[in-house]
Amino acid sequence: MDRSDATFTLAYIVFAVCVVFTPNEFRSAGLTIQNIFSEWLGSEDIGFTQYHIKRTTLTMLIHCSIPLGGPPFVLFKHTFMQHNSYAIHILCKGYYIGMCIAAPEENLMYVHLASLEWQLYFGVSMAIQLLSLAVAYYWSKNGWANHPISKTLGLFALPQSSWRAVSSSINTEFRRIEKFATGPPDARVIVTDTWVMKVTVYHLHVTLQQDAHLTVIDSKQHDLSPDSGTPVQILTLTVASINPRVKSFDIRLNSTEYAELREKLSCPVRNAANVVVHLTLSELFLETFKSQVEMNRVYRHTSEQELEPCIGCMQVSANIKLVRLCQDDSDGECQQCYCRPMWCLLCMGKWFASRQDQTRAETWLSSTVPCPTCRAKFCILDVCLVE
Repeated sequence: MDRSDATFTLAYIVFAVCVVFTPNEFRSAGLTIQNIFSEWLGSEDIGFTQYHIKRTTLTMLIHCSIPLGGPPFVLFKHTFMQHNSYAIHILCKGYYIGMCIAAPEENLMYVHLASLEWQLYFGVSMAIQLLSLAVAYYWSKNGWANHPISKTLGLFALPQSSWRAVSSSINTEFRRIEKFATGPPDARVIVTDTWVMKVTVYHLHVTLQQDAHLTVIDSKQHDLSPDSGTPVQILTLTVASINPRVKSFDIRLNSTEYAELREKLSCPVRNAANVVVHLTLSELFLETFKSQVEMNRVYRHTSEQELEPCIGCMQVSANIKLVRLCQDDSDGECQQCYCRPMWCLLCMGKWFASRQDQTRAETWLSSTVPCPTCRAKFCILDVCLVE
């Protein structure tokens, strides 16, 4: 493989990854399967289940077209027509078809003249694409009755009814404004009056609220969210049904949305892992504040006098000393505090949070506040645990 072939291969790999795992930049530019094929997919608000039946089928077809190329993938080209780039037009044809243009010396246009490796690649790619077309055709028969989503909905149908009645019920409830909805497009959580649903790239998970029970199984704390620049706690919950034919599934959401979820649910929520759920931004900040202070330099208490109880809570001994560590004496707003240890870590964190602009949470970690006793300004890097 010469340099031009390797460059095209690398560019195509990046392009394919962006198609499968769509980044936010592609979404903001409208370069998504849902946006490009919106006319065929219809409106999600009008026909929620029908929309996702078509979307998952189309997604499967396009992803299976990536190795070879072909009609589904070439349709992407119309979206990129504003880019007068020869490379973009080749990328939108698919890898094998693009290599026919990028590397004419390989004779890829005539498969019988190509090398054994390329013949094998073409055969496997063609088999994948033909199989995906056959699966899509099978799903579409009988008005999409064979689609996995349709079969899932059929599990909730009454004996004299069908999956279409369940679909109609879900569509009606989804159109109501009081539903709970959160999460990214490829892992969206939706809770209506009757249903708990999770939208993924290839499927739509559904269960009845009256048959479901949710369990908090995990929690992950992140000091900074890439979207908001604030601390975030992500909860993982398992949604299980008493109906043995309905498969359980996991949902993930921000802890600040947990209370709203509980209000919308009529089914029980258990905390099997004894996870501490931080319902407010201040609670999340206290955890981040604590972890940052534990990484700061320790202040060694040399006095023989025992530490007094914290004057904020009077429950634990004071264990915080403010020592200017962040900058040189001539720089910045921070000042040296000469107060003896009088506050505990939790109370100092609450004081720090209370002095912040509540509308600009992204600035909390980098801001300065006055000492609660002497009013000398300090930042989070100046807060030291006492040993």
